[in-house]
Amino acid sequence: MSTHETLRVGTRGTGQPGVVQVTMARPAVFNAFDEVMIGELDAAFAALEADPAVRVIVLAGDGRHFSAGADLQWMQRASEATLEWNVADARRFAGMLARIEACAKPTIARVQGAALGGGVGLTAACDIAIAADNATFSVSEAKFGILPAVIGPYVVNAVGRRQARRLALTTERIGATEALEMGLVQRVVMAEQLDAAVDEAVQHLLAGGPNAQREIKALFAQLQPGPITPDVRELTAQTIARVRGSDEAREGFAAFLGKRPAAWIAKNER
Repeated sequence: MSTHETLRVGTRGTGQPGVVQVTMARPAVFNAFDEVMIGELDAAFAALEADPAVRVIVLAGDGRHFSAGADLQWMQRASEATLEWNVADARRFAGMLARIEACAKPTIARVQGAALGGGVGLTAACDIAIAADNATFSVSEAKFGILPAVIGPYVVNAVGRRQARRLALTTERIGATEALEMGLVQRVVMAEQLDAAVDEAVQHLLAGGPNAQREIKALFAQLQPGPITPDVRELTAQTIARVRGSDEAREGFAAFLGKRPAAWIAKNER
């Protein structure tokens, strides 16, 4: 895998085939991101999504903390730049988060220590977020006279509008247990068990068909809470009818009935 200026991208430590970890590698600034890291995260996720050998992507932070969010020197530069520069810069940030959220491969945020501002956005953009019990979260932008605009939709989707508004208005720091209760993360474990919990989630993901998982992400992106309209029913009927006739579905049913592992499960996972 490639080496970047602000990231480490490579096979996760367990060596599981198809599992790649993208590690934000600026521990001296608690993995705060700037223009360079935003560009590298965007490029890394684009390349991994396009690689057929990649099944699962884990997003992690080096050192004691997951991510302190936006680099304050970057934000200071932005405060002194033109509106045109700020619009282009913000669009790059928005595009990076959208790239992670819309990635066709399952994504896991491995969160320890602090996740602040944009770090909360990265957590919310991943499909699954697993946190150490020492993790803390703060939507902290208002402290600096700005707002969590780009990360806002992802936080709202994760915790709901009212909780998101509370987090953004108060900027209070919450612990892992409260983050779990509101849905910002889906599992909390002791810090020394964080990697084992991530690996357990990876194993569950590797058992599913890769095309099925792509279809799940594409379909669920179109579904909203609320009335199940005729259009929604038709979308779901058309989707399952199409996918049931796929090669992967035929292999999945044949493997289950034949009491054998499906073809997409690597030999060392069987």
